[in-house]
Amino acid sequence: MQSTTLILLLGFFSIGAFYLGRGHSLSLVGGPGKGMALHSLPGYYGYFVAIWVVLPALTLLLGWVLIEPKIVTALVVSGLPDSYQSLSAGELNLLVNNIRNLASGDVVSIAIDENLRGAADSFNDYLAKSRQLLAVLVIGLAALGGAFAWRKIHPDLRARNKVEGVVRWALIGASSIAVFTTIGIVLSVLFEALMFFQKVPATEFLFGTTWSPQTAIRADQVGSSGSFGAVPLFAGTMLITGIAMFVSVPVGLMTAIYLAEYSTSRIRGIAKPLLEILAGIPTVVYGFFAALTVAPWVRKAGESAGFEVASESALAAGLVMGIMIIPLVSSLTDDAINAVPASMRDGALGLGSTRSETMTKVIIPAALPGIVGGILLAVSRAIGETMIVVMAAGLAANLTANPFEAVTTVTVQIVTLLVGDQEFDSAKTLAAFALGLMLFVVTLILNVIGLHVVRKYREQYE
Repeated sequence: MQSTTLILLLGFFSIGAFYLGRGHSLSLVGGPGKGMALHSLPGYYGYFVAIWVVLPALTLLLGWVLIEPKIVTALVVSGLPDSYQSLSAGELNLLVNNIRNLASGDVVSIAIDENLRGAADSFNDYLAKSRQLLAVLVIGLAALGGAFAWRKIHPDLRARNKVEGVVRWALIGASSIAVFTTIGIVLSVLFEALMFFQKVPATEFLFGTTWSPQTAIRADQVGSSGSFGAVPLFAGTMLITGIAMFVSVPVGLMTAIYLAEYSTSRIRGIAKPLLEILAGIPTVVYGFFAALTVAPWVRKAGESAGFEVASESALAAGLVMGIMIIPLVSSLTDDAINAVPASMRDGALGLGSTRSETMTKVIIPAALPGIVGGILLAVSRAIGETMIVVMAAGLAANLTANPFEAVTTVTVQIVTLLVGDQEFDSAKTLAAFALGLMLFVVTLILNVIGLHVVRKYREQYE
């Protein structure tokens, strides 16, 4: 029986256990009309039985799924002839993968003999027996858990406390997963970045002005020692992000102010969904728009004004990225403005302020924390954008502040460095993790600055 089938079966068992536990609690006090004699609501007794049916069985199922492949593989390998037992770890792993592929009917990369066919048959046989035993144990444990909970039900049982305790621990577990996942991501990036800095000095990476991470296999080849100065990448990222924010922040703010305070409900009902459509367009479509429409227009407009504009420029990428971020800034700003209490708005208007004075002196200052948060989120989105930059700004790591020239960003180089089959022991590949660590640090600094601004304003406002 497959794991998905067992999970669905446990779901049906839990539904039945809920109604049985609820009915049993009511029957102990003489029927639905005597529910007040129970310590908790009848539903909590149902949840109590359902939890005992699902939780132990689901724990067994998850543990079994985790250890089953290792045990089955060990049994299959132990049954192979001695000639296979002497293989190296890498060769043995390849052999096991081929056995699994043969057992599932996929293509294998080695010649098939009787030993491999027997191992594949043994693999399927062990797996089938394991699934049968798992189904019996899961169903039996669910039945035992339900019977135990059934016997525990009595009118004085604090079912609500027990159910809420389980829910509380489930919430703590979910929160812990989020926290440990974040810690794991940071540590994995940090570990690989430290390996990179063992090969390349941090001063060269942070302050170098030449980015050419092409390393050769042999030391006597051309390009055997690459240049890993990341300043051009940081400059390109900041240039494109600055152009995008120059476009998105004013337009997004003014759009939100108009829709929140000045537009009629009919116009808002039409304009708001149309604006949100921009947020649903894939970034690759924005990239096509930037490469095929905006970039040629920028080049022609610049040349007509006497400027020399590259076919791929930071200006084209920044303009399209700004258009992409407008819905984000507008939506978050609109939510922040609408969250301002109506009493503040009515009080300002009642004292004789005009609508514009109310907006600039009351509503926007009160909504500033939400506006700052929205802008910082938009900055993070701009820094992390890749597809538009690849298609409109190019891959050239130029150290320039000229928006008419081609530049690249940190995220684009991360993708470029990790394309294809890479060994994670070269400076070229490890440079991607160093760039990722820098992105993390920059985003963290932006969040700290935003929290400081919001906290400082709130202290003055309160």
